[in-house]
Amino acid sequence: MGARKIAIVLAACLAAFCFRAPAQAPSSKTHPPKTQPAAPVLRNTCLITKDVPLLVEFYTKILRIPAKTSGNDYAEFHTPGAVLAIFSADAQEQYLPGSAQAGSNKSAILEFEVADVDHEYTRLKDSVKDWVKPPTTQPWGTRSFYFRDPDGNLIDFYAWVKPH
Repeated sequence: MGARKIAIVLAACLAAFCFRAPAQAPSSKTHPPKTQPAAPVLRNTCLITKDVPLLVEFYTKILRIPAKTSGNDYAEFHTPGAVLAIFSADAQEQYLPGSAQAGSNKSAILEFEVADVDHEYTRLKDSVKDWVKPPTTQPWGTRSFYFRDPDGNLIDFYAWVKPH
């Protein structure tokens, strides 16, 4: 992928997510000016991978939603709470050399709230190859199971079983 194409893809991503206006801007007539800036809002998580098509196929099955793609190096899944993006390691290296290492995550967990943990576990049983923990009710009030995507990223599907 050429530097110009990478710049176009990244500019589109930045325009779509980083500089997006709030859904409803407050009116200065109804809201006094804030003395402190608003807290940052997490909107997007991006996984860097050596195999974009493999992760797109995996997350399409897992999330049951299609990916929106931009070329062969970028895809995103829009969920109700945030966007999960998939970006190629080669393109990342061209954009920010040395900034990421694909398939080496050992410190973060992608957590998805679901309606029924046991139903999701049964649904995914044949799609997931790397199971970490079967459905278990946690002392903090969730029922969850853990598995890894093809790059080794840890995923948690959970549902609240006690009010939180």
